[in-house]
Order: sequence, then C-alpha cells, then structure tokens
Amino acid sequence: MTVENQLFGYELPFPRQDLYVALIAVLAFIPAVILLNALVNGVMNLFSTKKIFLLSPRGDTIIFKDFRGNVPKTSTEVFFRKAKFWDGAGKDAPPAFHVDGVQYLHVKVGGLYWVAVTRDNVSPSLITELLMRLYWICRDYFGYVSEEVIRKNFLLVYELLDEVVDYGFPQNSSTERLKQFVLMEPLIVKPRIPGGGAMKLPGGATGPTEVIKSVLDTDRTGAKEEIFVDIVEKLTAIFDANGHQKSSSIVGAIQIKSYLSGNPPIRLGLSENLILGRRDQRMLSSYGSDADVVMLDTYSIHESVDAERFDSERVLELVPPDGHFALMNYRSSRSFRPPFRVYPLVEDDMYSADKLTLYLRLLAEYPATKTATGVEITVPLPRSVQRVHCETDAPNEAKLLALPGKGAFEQSAEWRERDRKLVWSIKNLKGGREHTLRCRLTVEPGTVESTKRDYGPIMAQFVLPGKPSASGLDVRYMKILKEEKNYAPSRWFRVVAMANSYQIRPH
Repeated sequence: MTVENQLFGYELPFPRQDLYVALIAVLAFIPAVILLNALVNGVMNLFSTKKIFLLSPRGDTIIFKDFRGNVPKTSTEVFFRKAKFWDGAGKDAPPAFHVDGVQYLHVKVGGLYWVAVTRDNVSPSLITELLMRLYWICRDYFGYVSEEVIRKNFLLVYELLDEVVDYGFPQNSSTERLKQFVLMEPLIVKPRIPGGGAMKLPGGATGPTEVIKSVLDTDRTGAKEEIFVDIVEKLTAIFDANGHQKSSSIVGAIQIKSYLSGNPPIRLGLSENLILGRRDQRMLSSYGSDADVVMLDTYSIHESVDAERFDSERVLELVPPDGHFALMNYRSSRSFRPPFRVYPLVEDDMYSADKLTLYLRLLAEYPATKTATGVEITVPLPRSVQRVHCETDAPNEAKLLALPGKGAFEQSAEWRERDRKLVWSIKNLKGGREHTLRCRLTVEPGTVESTKRDYGPIMAQFVLPGKPSASGLDVRYMKILKEEKNYAPSRWFRVVAMANSYQIRPH
C-alpha cells in the first residue's frame, strides 16, 4: 500500500491525484453552469416584456395583458401621467423612459398608445419593433386602426396577443401564419366621416356591439310575445399529441333577439359569483376556491346598460333595440373542461416501406344528455402524401338500417387532394362516445420520416348546445318591466359552445 493511494488513512481504488482532478472539474463545472444560465437569461431578457397595454388619448385602458405580474398594477396610470405631462411644455415623451426601476417603451400610432412595460434591461429597438408589428397585424386584420375598431374587436385583439407573445417573449408576428391559428372573424367598422355622427338607436346607444354569428335558430315559434336570450361561446384550446391541454381561452357573448311589442325594458341577473377583470381579484378570498367563481378577464356591455349597477349588482337593464344585438361581450382565459379530445398516432406499415397508417381517436367528454352537431376533424397533410384510404368505425349500412334513429352515427372521411387536407365529419355525436378513424397513407419514396414530422396541426370544429356554459356564466333570471295585467311572454334561454381555434399539435 502506497501513501499516494490513501486519503485520511483509507485506501483508494485509484490514484489520489485522480480524485483531486475530478473535484477540481466539478468545482469548475458548477460556476460555468451558473454563468451560462445567467448569460442565457440575460440574452432572453433582451426580448421579454412583462406587460402590454393600449391606451386611448384620454388614458382609458382598452387592452391590458400582464404576462408576469411583477410590475406595479398602477403602471397604466404612471405611464399616461408621464407621457401626457412630460416636461410641462407640451412635448411628446421619448419612446423609452423609466420610473422607479420600471422601463416604459411605447409608440403612438392609430391615435393610441401602444405600451410595453418591463423591469429588465431590454433592447428598446426590439420592443418598439414588436409594438409596431402588433399595430400592423391589427391593421392587416381590420383594414385600419382606431379606438373604435379596437374596442369593437377587443376579443380578437386578445387572441392575437396570445399567439404573438407567449409569457412575455415574442413568438410569431407574421399575419399569414397567424391566420392559420386565429380563426375569429373581425368586425369591420366603417371609418367615420368627419363631422358626421352615428345613427342613434332606442335607449341612447350609438350602435350594438359585435354579434357573434349565432348558430341558434331565432325564428318565431308561434307565440305572439317572445324573447330569445343566448349565451354563445367560442372555445380556443391547444393540445399536444397526448391530449394534454397547453392553453385555452373563451370568447363569448350574451345575445338577445326580442319580439316584444313596444320594446319594454328588460332586466337580466347574471351569476352572483361573477368576478370581473383585475379590479375584483380581491374578492376571490370570499369564495371557497377558484372553482366556485366565474372569472371574466375583459368584457364590454351595451352602451344602454348602467355600468355602475352592473359592477355592483351583476344586473343588466336596458331598453332592447330592434333586431339581434349583443348585450355583453367577454373573454376568459381560465381553463375549461374540453368537450373533445383527439389523439393522433402515426405508425409504419409493416408490409410497405412507403406507407404509413394514421389513427385518429376522438373522445366526446361531455355528458350523454348533450349531442354535438357538425363535428369536423381536419388534418393537413404534406405534399409527400400521394394517396389516402380511410376507414371509419361507423356501422355498415345493413346494421345502420336496423338501428333506431338512423343517422345518429352518420360519419364520413374525405381526402381533399387539392387542399391537401383529410376531413373527418360526424353529423351528430352524443356525449360519452368514442370514435376512431384509420387512414393508410401512400407517400413518396424516402419521405416517411418527414411525413411523420410535417402533418398537422389538427383542427376541430363543432357546435355543442346545452348548459352549463364552458365559462360557467349563466343568466339567473330575466324580468320584463311592463306593467300589464296577465302579461306573460315566452322566454327562451339557450347556451351553445362552438370551436374557435381548437387545435391538436402532434409535434
């Protein structure tokens, strides 16, 4: 036994200097990892922002998105006060300035302040470029940008923000790419003629807010006096190939169509556990859990409604204008229970090196008392795919004739070669059911692996009527304020969920 192979009197199975070399390597590795992590975070922080908001020339907050929650809640007021009274001489504030350790970067275009806020030492040119890109994206969607346009399309603006910026980091600012994922249609607002005014409607409103095109029938049922109240919600969700929900949001509207003679005032009471925007966050502690509340991030109500009473009592009261109109538009970013899950799987064909088998497994995860209509699963396929042969799990025609309610499981699969899309359609789908589509793909030689990587994203379309709504919002009661004996008009309350951008990203 030699001294060189001993440590504190114990024999080592290797030379002692090898142990010293290993310890030195470990001690050098740890600081290197810490330094590299700090360097990466520093580079990433050059591109990050903590808040983005849009302000009107009067300082009203039109759009507000907080990505990290680590900058003051009063940042909108601080920015506007500084920007409006920069030096007391009426000069514009510089594009970038800081107050109490918070960086404010902004551009003023379209008559609005586009502002980004952060505590990090970011690159001003990159952030102002991001703000300008947001402006041009809105202009591409709406034709032009103004305060009225943004207010009427604020739900769509939030959808665009979610795709462009992820957790404060810019992701995608290409309008063409965004149109593949953001499918909500913009509300076109005609430019106002200088000196002209908007046409007045009953109740003092200057026009109804945006109406999501309803899939519900609002034709007369035969009653002389009746009113339709619909909660229509469009669901946005992104899933991975394992069915895990990565992100979600809801845009919805309370829509009314009235056939009441004389247009009497109406009063609607909404859910008592309704939390409205950032101002009501402090009320969460009064509820047992987050699951007991209905949270709306942003909302807009008809101009005829008393906003103060709605904030305090959750009551909407107005004289309904003629025609179909939106009483309230709203957006919620809380996660919801998805009505559908799609599990894609691609396997090699054991008999041919130039063929693949694509499986799509569809689960209807809503109660059996509900039935979805117009279910359509669309799978974009790359140009390497030459032929597609599909097999559904629908019963054959002989069995279908013997089933009660023929057509309840009616489904089809079609390969639209011109559009490079595989479309799987199910006419009616009852809750709790599961269906599988099997497709054999013939691909160009040598493109099997690239085909596996390049298909998707898978899109789902559906219409799902029935309570409860995905957001949890509900109408507790409706009163028709007409003093007339034995006046009992028919009231119709309906809820429907639709797919807005319901995606499964397999890669």
